[in-house]
Amino acid sequence: MTDTVKLVSLAIAAPEHVIFQKQAVEASARLFADRFEDFRHLARVFDSAGIDKRHAARPLAWFDEPHGWQDRMQAYAEVAGGLFVKAASSALRQARLEAGDVDCVVTVSSTGFTTPSLDAQLSRRMGFRPDIERVPVFGLGCAAGVSGFAIASRLARSRPGTVVLFVSIELCTLAFRLDELTRPNIIATALFGDGAAACLLRSGEGGLAEVESTGEHLFPDTLDIMGWKIDDGGFGIVLAQSLPPFAERELGPAVAAILARNGLRREDIDRFICHPGGMKVLAAMENALSLAPGSLDHERAVLAEYGNMSSPTILFVLERAIRAGLPARAAMIAMGPGFSASCVTLRRAA
Repeated sequence: MTDTVKLVSLAIAAPEHVIFQKQAVEASARLFADRFEDFRHLARVFDSAGIDKRHAARPLAWFDEPHGWQDRMQAYAEVAGGLFVKAASSALRQARLEAGDVDCVVTVSSTGFTTPSLDAQLSRRMGFRPDIERVPVFGLGCAAGVSGFAIASRLARSRPGTVVLFVSIELCTLAFRLDELTRPNIIATALFGDGAAACLLRSGEGGLAEVESTGEHLFPDTLDIMGWKIDDGGFGIVLAQSLPPFAERELGPAVAAILARNGLRREDIDRFICHPGGMKVLAAMENALSLAPGSLDHERAVLAEYGNMSSPTILFVLERAIRAGLPARAAMIAMGPGFSASCVTLRRAA
């Protein structure tokens, strides 16, 4: 059995509730305009975000009322559980496998939590074996779609023949705050949506793509760029205005260093598959990676249709890239709290 890890299948899922951007800006104006002096200036972000609609864990009217931890985490457990089952079951069907074939499940999420973790709560419903290995990961934020994929691929490589299920779930809209009269909260309201994705990875032949290399870069003294502040009301977004210029300045050298550790150069990458954090971030990434403006077309399409869903977003982009036909070598790139950058290179399956 070869120790080459293959991406065997990939499935995406989103909640049933849809919020169009026009609805989001109208609701935000109703909730914030009379209480936040700078709202009308900031409201322009709804038009410039490049988002037509996004999916949400709860209908739009739910966000008119204040919610505490109990409401938010009850909603998280219910909706995240359903999305886990939907995405994972679809990935298993694509791979012609059963849940009982899964040896290990890696689950990433930074927008909610349950204890026991989702994988345990859903074990009987999914049909997992009692000896399944569970690896729940919290706190990697937007980078977790790539970092979690890398963790799952390394587990698959370490034990040839092992079937590893990777699930990424985020319900960003549940962090919406009526009490946060801040610029980051308004921007988050314009940008973020909810979704999930699942992948199956295994050493062996066939598959959609070969996982060639993985790597990360943690930037020093950057804790204030992105993350959560946590208080009695729930999560509160930390999002610095300096993110796009930081990405444009720092991402290129970080990615070059990750690739170099794996014997690669930027010129060896035929297609960068990037996490679409926002329109400004995408433009900054194109500059940082020496790409022509507009090159990240799948990324912009996903952003328009789903918004920034945090960690699963890049897997939505990968799904489109696979449907369009992967080039000989691609590199998935995502940035997240830390501040950090994660990279996975993929080779087109023979």
